[in-house]
Amino acid sequence: MRYSKFTISLQKLKTFINMNTINWLAVLVAGISSFVVGGIWYSPGLFGNMWMKDNNLTEDEIKKGNKGKIFGFTLVFSLLMSANLAMFLNDAKTNFTWGLTAGCLAGLWTFSAIAIHSLFELKSWRLIFINGGYSILSLTLMGGIIGLWR
Repeated sequence: MRYSKFTISLQKLKTFINMNTINWLAVLVAGISSFVVGGIWYSPGLFGNMWMKDNNLTEDEIKKGNKGKIFGFTLVFSLLMSANLAMFLNDAKTNFTWGLTAGCLAGLWTFSAIAIHSLFELKSWRLIFINGGYSILSLTLMGGIIGLWR
């Protein structure tokens, strides 16, 4: 009996997440958009200097980081976030407005996770809002792109 319920649940999941109905070009563009937004968001002209100060990092320490590893994994994780969001938006009724809304809600979810971790790490509220704000903006944009190209 349990096996059949499990099998039925898997069939429902496969129907809900039909990989053939996801616009993978939109997923790619949305993932790259998050990567680009992060580059602007954390630049010295916007929040980069405050972010470095609140993390007690110097420019020399930042320069010592493995850029290939940092940017490579950042791109991979941005694409994973975009693909995940696309699976939640995988419905014929999804449009630009719903994509923006769902993306913003996902951003609020990640903002909350960032805030929880940061509070236990004794991080400043400014840093919480810098990192959480990036999540809200980037996921809202991702959702909008995915919704628009649905």
